[in-house]
Amino acid sequence: MRIGLITDKPGHPLLSAAAGLLRDAGHGVELLDPGSVGEAAAGVPADVYLLKAHTPHGLELARRLERRGAPVMNSAAATTLCQDRTLMAELAVRAGLPFAGTRTVGTLARWAAGFRLDSPVVVKSRHSRREDLVTRVDDTAYLRELADLWPDEPVVVQEFARNSGWDHKLWAIGDRVFAALRRSELSPEGLGPTLPLPRLPSEWADLTRRVGEVYSLDVYGVDIIATADGSPLIVDVNAFPGIREQPGAPEALAELALRRAKGGSASAGSGNR
Repeated sequence: MRIGLITDKPGHPLLSAAAGLLRDAGHGVELLDPGSVGEAAAGVPADVYLLKAHTPHGLELARRLERRGAPVMNSAAATTLCQDRTLMAELAVRAGLPFAGTRTVGTLARWAAGFRLDSPVVVKSRHSRREDLVTRVDDTAYLRELADLWPDEPVVVQEFARNSGWDHKLWAIGDRVFAALRRSELSPEGLGPTLPLPRLPSEWADLTRRVGEVYSLDVYGVDIIATADGSPLIVDVNAFPGIREQPGAPEALAELALRRAKGGSASAGSGNR
């Protein structure tokens, strides 16, 4: 089998480990530079592609490959949807997922002008990307500071739900679910280490798989917090996250890639079958 990796970080631990397993089993692994869109127009497509690039060039390359009939995990459409936090929240509401209350307010400067904050909120860039804006805002003074720093940034505002300050990081590769705890970047102590989560409630794993179905994702992450009553609340969904230091993750990714290459479905939520 031939497996293509669309990525600008071929040395990423998960990708490199999965690629090593595939090569050891006698399969071909090809790296595609997301900036070289023209590569999709030449030669015979690989049996499956893993899309670990969220840039416009990477998405366009994935779309060209899909138009040629090549399976891509995750699809360009599913990846694009997860980059728009407005669309992400709207889809979650329609599907009945327990998602943090989210509203789109336009640019940060326009929203902050004349606005008085009465309770804590979480302000996020509408368009998810590296080094985007994600912060908790407790008072009007800080809101004004943010507006000065990010005046033209389109943002969404999420209701802040009281919680322990730790995010439950859930990652899925097909039907396999991996989990860890990470101190939230929104906590007073700031972003902290990732810790093992030895026991995950079965309903949380089921919720993670349901997210894959709703968003048509094959490899994805779901950030969940436990609210005051212990119930799960989804605060973000990510297409093809890092999934670092999770035993069994490279094996699961290699197996999933081969299954898709052979024409099998990746998961219940696969958008490229």
